[in-house]
Amino acid sequence: MFRTLIALVFLSIGAPLVAVSADPPPNPLTASADAQGVLVRQGEKPVLFFQRELMSKSGRWPRANYIHPLYDIEGRQVITEDFPEDHGHHRGLFWAWHQVRVNGNKLGDAWVCENFVWDVRSVEFQSPASPLRLKTITHWKSPDLLDEREEMISVVEERVIISVHGQEDNSRLIEFEITLLALVPGVEVGGSEDRKGYGGFSPRLKLSPDQSFMAADGVVEPQVTAVDVGDWVELVGNSFRVKMMADPNNPPPAGLPAPTHWILRRKRSMQNAVYPGRNLVPLSTQTPTVLRYSLLIR
Repeated sequence: MFRTLIALVFLSIGAPLVAVSADPPPNPLTASADAQGVLVRQGEKPVLFFQRELMSKSGRWPRANYIHPLYDIEGRQVITEDFPEDHGHHRGLFWAWHQVRVNGNKLGDAWVCENFVWDVRSVEFQSPASPLRLKTITHWKSPDLLDEREEMISVVEERVIISVHGQEDNSRLIEFEITLLALVPGVEVGGSEDRKGYGGFSPRLKLSPDQSFMAADGVVEPQVTAVDVGDWVELVGNSFRVKMMADPNNPPPAGLPAPTHWILRRKRSMQNAVYPGRNLVPLSTQTPTVLRYSLLIR
């Protein structure tokens, strides 16, 4: 940990508070904020951008609270996609669920960005730092659930810590901790209601015709439904490799044994660490659900 004074930047509904640092370490990880979100760099190289504000394409698929662009190690190539032609609701690196229900009533569809709102209430970070951590608080809302004043009700508080590590040799580690706490009784979440059951942590990475997938036991062949290959899968492409990892202590998909199940796609889609699958699971108002994932970019 650096012993120099670090800058503290806190973004909330009010004005930001900024303290200027002195004597930053060489080639540090830094973050800067604008009206749209937060850009993380190492030296002059961009690493990732967190999208705080609402984004849409001609008014369609409104979304916030995700990462795009995510860059390769050199900071030259964007390796995620946003608003792709085949699935306009896919967005960079995101975590979302088809089913969010309160007392059995479905609230829009967060996966396809329909009747769902991510109210990013704060983003906090220290800059420079190593690792650099973005700490976000987001409330889930939907026009399908209003109070007596016809205002949307916050149903889930999502807290996320994104830990960006400095480049080491030819790789960079990025860790995600996603904490979900129900703000009202009777909240349940679930993936798609078909046999695929996709939902949860999902990188929409640029794909190439000759890429492959590797796991602990060797080459993995994507299937229509989720595959059970262990806690990590690595996508090997032309110019970059991304190892996607799920913490073995994550709760397993509902009705399925651990280890983590993965939905993998060779073209025109995202990759998904399935949680909780098609079956609904409750979110507690007292004990948060904690999901941890990481990416190793090489």
